[in-house]
Amino acid sequence: MAEPAMWQPQEEGFHAICGLLELQISPNSDQAGIWKQLQYYSMFPDFNNYLAFILARAEGKSVDIRQAAGLILKNNLLTSYNSLFPSYRKYIKSELLSCLGATDKTIRSTVGTVISVILQLGRVFGWPELLQALVLCLDSNDLNHMEGAIDAIYKISEDVPEELDMDVPGNPERPINIFIPRLLQLFQSPHATLRKLSLACINQYIVRMPSALYISMDQYLRGLFLLAQDPASDVRKLVCAAWVQLTEVRPTVLEPHLKDIFEFILQANMDADDEVALEACEFWCAYFSGNLPPDGLREFLPRLLPILISNMMYADDDELLCDAEEDESFPDRDQDVKPRFHTSGLRRSDAVEEKDDGIINVWNLRKCSMAALKILSYRFGDEILPGLIPLIQEKLLSRSDDAWKQREASILALGLISKGCRRGLYPHIAKVVACLMPLLDDKFPLIRSVTCWALSRFSKYIVQDIHQQNGREQFDKVLMGLLRRLLDPNKRVQEAACSAFATLEEKGAEELVPHLEIILQHLLYAFARYQRCNFQIVCDAIGALADAVGAELNQPKYIDILMPPLISKWQQLLNLDKDLFPLFECFASIAQALGPGFSQFAEPVFHRCINLIQTQELAKIDHVSAGVPYDKEFVVCSLDLLIELTEGLGSGIEKLVAQSNLRDLLLQCCTDDAADIRQSAFVLLGYLARVCSVHLHPRLLEFLNAAAKQLNPLAVKEVVSVATYSCWAIGELVIKVNQEVSPVALTVVSSLVPLLQNAGGLNKSLLVSSAITLGRLGWVCPEFVAPHMKHFMEPWCIALCMIRDNSEKEDAFRGLCSMVKANPSTAVNSLPYICKAIASWHDIRSEDLHNEICQILIGYKQILGNGAWEQCMSTLEPTAMQRLSRYGV
Repeated sequence: MAEPAMWQPQEEGFHAICGLLELQISPNSDQAGIWKQLQYYSMFPDFNNYLAFILARAEGKSVDIRQAAGLILKNNLLTSYNSLFPSYRKYIKSELLSCLGATDKTIRSTVGTVISVILQLGRVFGWPELLQALVLCLDSNDLNHMEGAIDAIYKISEDVPEELDMDVPGNPERPINIFIPRLLQLFQSPHATLRKLSLACINQYIVRMPSALYISMDQYLRGLFLLAQDPASDVRKLVCAAWVQLTEVRPTVLEPHLKDIFEFILQANMDADDEVALEACEFWCAYFSGNLPPDGLREFLPRLLPILISNMMYADDDELLCDAEEDESFPDRDQDVKPRFHTSGLRRSDAVEEKDDGIINVWNLRKCSMAALKILSYRFGDEILPGLIPLIQEKLLSRSDDAWKQREASILALGLISKGCRRGLYPHIAKVVACLMPLLDDKFPLIRSVTCWALSRFSKYIVQDIHQQNGREQFDKVLMGLLRRLLDPNKRVQEAACSAFATLEEKGAEELVPHLEIILQHLLYAFARYQRCNFQIVCDAIGALADAVGAELNQPKYIDILMPPLISKWQQLLNLDKDLFPLFECFASIAQALGPGFSQFAEPVFHRCINLIQTQELAKIDHVSAGVPYDKEFVVCSLDLLIELTEGLGSGIEKLVAQSNLRDLLLQCCTDDAADIRQSAFVLLGYLARVCSVHLHPRLLEFLNAAAKQLNPLAVKEVVSVATYSCWAIGELVIKVNQEVSPVALTVVSSLVPLLQNAGGLNKSLLVSSAITLGRLGWVCPEFVAPHMKHFMEPWCIALCMIRDNSEKEDAFRGLCSMVKANPSTAVNSLPYICKAIASWHDIRSEDLHNEICQILIGYKQILGNGAWEQCMSTLEPTAMQRLSRYGV
């Protein structure tokens, strides 16, 4: 198609599009209908030209209409710029350049946005006129033109900074190197907008550090100090942001100026504008991540610490103050219920993290100040205590209602420094606890909640001191104080008390046993009383108690308090209710703790899990027939609870398995597309193999093949945890079914050997599981495995060295002995590796295995003769030779 001649707008089209834009910005118009009409107009090749014309030249129209035209133009160009006629692209560019200096700020800003989009799509070398226009505007001394140019440069720098930091044919310098000297001069402009935009532009290049900025670094730093006292808060905020960025990426340039920077940041930390204060506070965290010397900051700590404590106080508009007084008479709103992500018992220990973030939910000056104080406590340790403790004490003594925020911030500070300053605080734990305990009953809910949290931070030391003078009394007071707050009517306090008590449970463990009855009474009263938000956390606390006290819970008087409410709730909840998730995890911990004592409750729990898996398998195919939407979390939760039931009940679960279709469902789960379902399925398979393998026999080979498939290199690379547990499950099956594994023995071996041969970079757990499973196969059917020893003996022996002394290692070495006996001539070639593997034992408890190893070593020594045997021994470390002497060689 031939390109059109020089484009001119038609009056009819102009008025039609303007009318449509006027309707679009009207709040009561038919937006869907207008959108359809705009889509119709966009089919005309010159529609974008009209939009550019309206943005640049329709001065008789309202600014809102012109801006709307510009924003639609921007969106259209994002999808169609490169398909426009070159002449149309040229027209749009010329119209944009003509209004860089438009009198209206909104128009200038919209123009800058469109220019940035074109530069993203057409590249900087495709628009040489732009660079010339920007330079002319910057040099014009006309405020509108200068502001329009800098605004465009800023947007380009924000979106595609690399476009201005590249060589452009025909230009002696990179664009940014041309702009930076001019931008630096504008730091002294009398116009706040120009100062702000010029600084914002340069800040975008701190990380890239173009040559012009590097060369002008001294001038830039002088400019920052000049702008530090700027009357415009936006400028001061950008100064703080510059110091933060420089600290993170160019800390060395700041070292000569640190004292002056500290002075400025301290002042900015107290700025009346919270955004400036927040940006300044970010500096302290950045300072330590930038590896700058902490000594330089030491003299400023007496001034910094009070500022941080002050900034940790709740702001009057903090969103958390809005519902702080909300008690249990207010029903939970759906949006208040935090999403619950099931954590498998297999992974739960890895998912434990500190709950500092639970205190406040959004990043603000309070939270940033908390982070800074915590970092200071780790970097300076007990050094900060002499300046900080009197400050905390003073604020805690302010008992007036007006001073409650000061008290809350002081308690918060105590909790935050509990670990960084632990050596200095530990001798005074009794005083700290005595100071905090009365605050559990403060009239302000946020003080009661933060006190619960602060006490939890000292739980470890409170438990450690139990056997000291008055230590037991102190522990009991804290325990009872937290239990009392579990029943607080305020929801925020309930949550904090539950979390704090769970921490105390974890640290206290057996020390809780004398108080089990009263603990259970409080927890189960809370369980019945809490609404949805806190229901999750009380379930966690009950589960944590079971984890902490274990079998001590297995007494009728405790079970009678604990189980009826839990079973009742379990039966009330529907199959699609996600409140089941915390109950699943709670039951998992209880089943482990009670062991066989859980058997009286096992049947309804077991069948509910089977039913849930079955329902979800159907929902995956037909959610209408299933009556629930598919959600794999229910499958994972059910499998994980079945794992804990199997481990807890042992052979006691056999009857339940026999009367169910678990075997068939489990095989489906072992081949599921979802990795987390497969992982839990293989763990359950391994535990079932231990206690009731007879019920797996009918589909044994299918289970083994499904597990072996997880060991191919691609599967291992994608989900190493699934491979690890499937490998472990194979090993558990092998030692239970013995020769029945022989039809797939070579298939499994061929999956394991490549893992051992390519151990570099492989997950250690997978490597250990592979070594154990291969050994178990060799023990059960050496006639199938031993002929292939030459392919794996050396890497296998290296992996055997990594296994700690336990029964699984014994199984692996029984396999080693069986294979060596079956194929001694091949094994002799790897004798030094075999000796190293044997020497990795600290103590073999099995006398039979010890004797077998003795026979093998003595046999080889006799066959080889002294010369060859001594040569083999010379390859070993002295400690290995010493350990081998236990075996009579």
